[in-house]
Amino acid sequence: MIIVYKEEIIIMAEKKKFLLRIDENVHAALEKWAADELRSINAQIEFLLTRAVKDAGRLKSMITNEPSGNQNPGEN
Repeated sequence: MIIVYKEEIIIMAEKKKFLLRIDENVHAALEKWAADELRSINAQIEFLLTRAVKDAGRLKSMITNEPSGNQNPGEN
């Protein structure tokens, strides 16, 4: 998907669709959390999963191709 915003071209990856089976209590908690943050439940789940994957160093940054957990490579 290509989006033009303020004279900039933004290329967005297509999103993968899949079925998720989840405990109803977890779903209810996520639904409330999403509402509290003005997100859809789908956006909330994606936000949480993306954050967890980045925090675990499993997602490479789209800009630098470095693991996103290593944002300050000169600091230890």
